[in-house]
Amino acid sequence: MIDMDRQINYWRESSGEDWEVAQELVSNGRTRHGLFFAHLALEKLLKAFVCLHTKTIPPKTHNLLLLASKTDMALSDQQKLFLARFDQYQIEGRCPEMLPTAPTPEKAAQEILAAQEFILWLKQKLPKS
Repeated sequence: MIDMDRQINYWRESSGEDWEVAQELVSNGRTRHGLFFAHLALEKLLKAFVCLHTKTIPPKTHNLLLLASKTDMALSDQQKLFLARFDQYQIEGRCPEMLPTAPTPEKAAQEILAAQEFILWLKQKLPKS
């Protein structure tokens, strides 16, 4: 039997570590890498919710909208658009043939703020360990 509390805690804690790295990288001008880690932090929090809501191991996907759809969270249209847009940062890290222009520091700062808002919203909804 799978210990779901352990799974949820793993995804939560790992997300927090990745979020710290994302912020450090962006603040040091490594925007592409920082946004990749911000995506990873979001992905892992959503995987915690998949565990919570389905009582199963989350699927091996990086698609934020797909992960969110596996939960019972009610997302606004704006949140859905954010997740769909933010998926571009995981593609950048994995598919060099699809590599777009690196985001400017200003754009990266905006994206980090948007990700931070979403992460804080998710954390408020996730039960404490």
